[in-house]
Amino acid sequence: MISNISKRYARAFFEIAAEEKQLEKYYNDLQQFSSIVAGDRALRVFLANPVFEQAVKKSVVEKILDKLQLSNMTVNFLKLLVDKQRIGLLPDIENCYRQMMDESLKKVRVNLKTAFPLSDGMQSYISSSLEKLTGRQVEMTVEKDPALLGGIVIGVGDTLYDGSIKNQLNNMRNLLGEAR
Repeated sequence: MISNISKRYARAFFEIAAEEKQLEKYYNDLQQFSSIVAGDRALRVFLANPVFEQAVKKSVVEKILDKLQLSNMTVNFLKLLVDKQRIGLLPDIENCYRQMMDESLKKVRVNLKTAFPLSDGMQSYISSSLEKLTGRQVEMTVEKDPALLGGIVIGVGDTLYDGSIKNQLNNMRNLLGEAR
């Protein structure tokens, strides 16, 4: 569940980005900083711990930001999150911002799982089919999952299309179990 506070911060940052026509740039900046925090457990704990003073947290964040090539707007936004003691909401803010950006740019993110690698032609075919189905530009992530045995599983937003052999075998097992 994304909190209303996260949504408000994401909405404010999104509106500024839209006004400046920098939706993807600001998202990439936000994602770059967020991935650093997510990848360092000690940093995450430090930023979330209320024992440490805000000035110390802000100093640490500023040192990290100095090493990154982020826009001034993103830097100021991240400093604001530290000042308002909301930096712990960054993953939710990033997620909410991405959803708004995708909606605005008419994009849909698709997660495709397959037991075996797909050819480029097959990936293109699936991508174009999903673009026709959704009416949006598709950004597809392909994952290899040998547990599927064969077939594919496609996640489009909240919808899951499961065409895996594993799922078909489970369905047959359930049907045979009911027939007894």
